[in-house]
Amino acid sequence: MKSRLERFREILASAGVDAVIISQPENRRYLSGFTGSAGYLLIGPNLAVLATDFRYIEQAGQEAPEFEVWRIDGSLVPALRDLVRKHGVRRLGFEAHAVTYQTYREWSRHLRGRGVRLVPLRGLAEQLRMVKDDAEVSLIRRAAEITDQALAAVLSNLKFGLTERELAWQIERTMRELGADGPAFRPIVATGPNAARPHHPPGDRRIQPGDIVLIDIGAGFGGYQSDLTRTFVFGRADEKFLEVWRIVAEANEAARRAARPGVSAAEVDAAAREVIRAAGYGENFGHGLGHGVGLVIHEGPRLGPKSEDRLAAGMVFTIEPGIYLPGWGGVRIEDLVVLRDHGVEVISQSPRFPVLEI
Repeated sequence: MKSRLERFREILASAGVDAVIISQPENRRYLSGFTGSAGYLLIGPNLAVLATDFRYIEQAGQEAPEFEVWRIDGSLVPALRDLVRKHGVRRLGFEAHAVTYQTYREWSRHLRGRGVRLVPLRGLAEQLRMVKDDAEVSLIRRAAEITDQALAAVLSNLKFGLTERELAWQIERTMRELGADGPAFRPIVATGPNAARPHHPPGDRRIQPGDIVLIDIGAGFGGYQSDLTRTFVFGRADEKFLEVWRIVAEANEAARRAARPGVSAAEVDAAAREVIRAAGYGENFGHGLGHGVGLVIHEGPRLGPKSEDRLAAGMVFTIEPGIYLPGWGGVRIEDLVVLRDHGVEVISQSPRFPVLEI
């Protein structure tokens, strides 16, 4: 945590502010180690304060030893007044994406007469969070292991007639039994033509012989998340499904080969997208190739046609090309990877298979 705080201060020095308020929960946890659900960080060149309420005072002191703990009762305004008076802050940054307009107005009203300007900032802590350290990768790897194990356990007993909703609950329950904090997101289970919807919410459709089954799941562990998608036919697959599955698998492989430190995320997306376009399904791959995974399930880097991110060693992200055909179904193959100096290391270990035989 001390190293993270020092690196954040280096970024802050170029932001043109005297101090910054961190209110986004994942950024607060990343910079301080504090896991409570309420609180703010006040960070400056010689300032590190964690302001939280009565419920978390003891916890904050234990989890965030690099920070001075201030107790607040609801509003942050009294702490901001102390900050201005004791530390001479005149330009105070805040996370524009994490502060409501109502909160901004409250802070502004109380600080305006004190010669303080609130400066909207975005993406400071997120820059650091994109590159994971060894401890973070270890937690993500454990989350992925739980995900792999849960999927294997559930598929080994999969039966016809089970509903999407029932299958989703079996997966979630199994992940928890294996030690997960909980699901990283609501499991996606799409069968038959429902697989044409990339984020189909599990419903009451029952799995039938020959159905496409698309399962997109992830477990959380130690605050970090994982993400995995596998698509197969339960029973006997026809030639069309096998063709589409093969194209998506080739697109996944093309993206893996393209991913290197220094390469733009858009280039990696293009490598996968070209495989699908050349096969005649370009219009049926309508989402980005992938996204970063860490304290939240969707974070930087973003891998898509318009992404401005550039890949670096230590980034953890998904590679998840897909083809979706309305009225028929869809195929998505998603792996979680960590980028190394030589290329990607695949964290997901669930086998890929186009057919789950009865």
